[in-house]
Amino acid sequence: MYTYDEVDTRIVKDRVAQFKDQTNRYFAGELAPDEYLPLRLQNGLYVQRHAPMLRVAIPYGMINSTQVRKLAELSRDFDKGYVHFTTRQNVQFNWPEISDVPEMLDQLADVEMHAIQTSGNCIRNTTTDQFAGVIADEIVDPRPYCEIIRQWSTIHPEFAFLPRKFKIAVNACPSADRAAISVHDIGLEIVKNDQGKIGFKVLVGGGLGRTPMVGSEINEFLAEKDLLSYLEAILRVYNRHGRRDNKYKARIKILVKAMTPAVFKEKVAAEWEHIKDSAMQVTDEELARVKAFFTAPAYEPPNESDGFTQKLEESKGFANWVKRCTNEHKVDGYRIVTLTLKKTGVPPGDATDGQLDLVADMADKYSFGELRVTHDQNLVLADVRKDELYALWKEAQAAGFATPNLGMLTDMICCPGGDFCGLANAKSIPVAEQIQLAFDDLDYVYDLGELELNISGCMNACGHHHVGNIGILGVDKRGEEFYQVSLGGDSGRNAAIGKILGPSFARADMPTVVQKIIQVFVDNRHDDELFIDTYRRVGIDPFKERVYAKAN
Repeated sequence: MYTYDEVDTRIVKDRVAQFKDQTNRYFAGELAPDEYLPLRLQNGLYVQRHAPMLRVAIPYGMINSTQVRKLAELSRDFDKGYVHFTTRQNVQFNWPEISDVPEMLDQLADVEMHAIQTSGNCIRNTTTDQFAGVIADEIVDPRPYCEIIRQWSTIHPEFAFLPRKFKIAVNACPSADRAAISVHDIGLEIVKNDQGKIGFKVLVGGGLGRTPMVGSEINEFLAEKDLLSYLEAILRVYNRHGRRDNKYKARIKILVKAMTPAVFKEKVAAEWEHIKDSAMQVTDEELARVKAFFTAPAYEPPNESDGFTQKLEESKGFANWVKRCTNEHKVDGYRIVTLTLKKTGVPPGDATDGQLDLVADMADKYSFGELRVTHDQNLVLADVRKDELYALWKEAQAAGFATPNLGMLTDMICCPGGDFCGLANAKSIPVAEQIQLAFDDLDYVYDLGELELNISGCMNACGHHHVGNIGILGVDKRGEEFYQVSLGGDSGRNAAIGKILGPSFARADMPTVVQKIIQVFVDNRHDDELFIDTYRRVGIDPFKERVYAKAN
């Protein structure tokens, strides 16, 4: 895991001191609210529906146990005793006082954390696969490249005030895309050419929000050394030509579509020609330096006499959890464990201060003191010995982290919605709970197979509803909360934007609507076909006919 050097420490501490002074001046009346607004946004501080919200960066989802304990401490001392993990692998405090935020940032800096560029029109947190470095079939560990991008993009003077926010994701696994790179402003797919050289396939212009789009390929193979200069060229073209007169048309996806991907590619190539041989080249020495932070831990052979296989046979619950919530590790005798934050009755992605302390203890005990935050709002212990899985499972059960629904219908992505966010048109969390309660039979949920259901409280799409196999969007209808449903979205290898089913529904109707959609799937599926495959085969009409059918 990356460790701050002197430069990182100085940058973060200086930023904290600056913001403390700015906040003091604001409360002293020396800065007007509109003057303070961009300053607080540059430090991850929003003002939401009921209270401020502080978003803290977790670079590419990596966090250690010391940092997790600090989050727990801050949630107790300055918030309401819980935090929320987001789809950008970050973490949010939903109830801090503005006057306390400088102190919170100061304490975060002590454990090498910050809130820089978690908001505002800048390059946000670069995300990647939560299984990076431990999944067997990845081409190479993507985390060093994410760290290089982080260092390049943090407080970049040219890109501090882009036309709109900017998001980059990196994937290195040929068999899956858990980072959803196709719906990012820039998506980087790590590839290997015929000569065995590592490079990047570059996608540009993906994104969700009001105008959802899948990114377009503009470079089939970008050499490792050219990573930063090519990214710089893309950002320069966007910064120069992106619209600033209308924030709804300011994202790079609008520019790429207006220019066409081919013309945009030409402009990037022309800009790149000026800088590709500059000092921005990623040298072998620099890549080796950063990779040294992501070396393998001291793996030990498992204790085969501990009876792992016997426990699988004796405990159906344990066997089910191992099957549903753990993955093969590249090192024999280890498993990747996902701790689910999707227990019914708990807002998806939330964890209490007590749970944070417990998961920090689990990380120290079972996984070399490190955790990962996932794109779909769960937590990962990446390096757990198989002979220790049973003990971990019992602790995870007691802590509320062992709901064995990973990848299933009830493992839904959900934004905070109208319960917190001032932008939301409708609440998301109650809808998530209603659907989870309607599908509380795990055996039935397992029979349905993998199925992504995503919920957003507004068109900003923080819940990624556009790319859910089933997507739910909160909308305002004459001052009342309603919900629009889309089908066929996919954030993975075959990325697709879902199609709107039809008119919106009242909140009370949502569990029944989802049940009808699922029944159409069950009636039409072939063998063990997944929902997304059945939908692609039969189309949207059978779902529409069933959901909107008049009752007799």
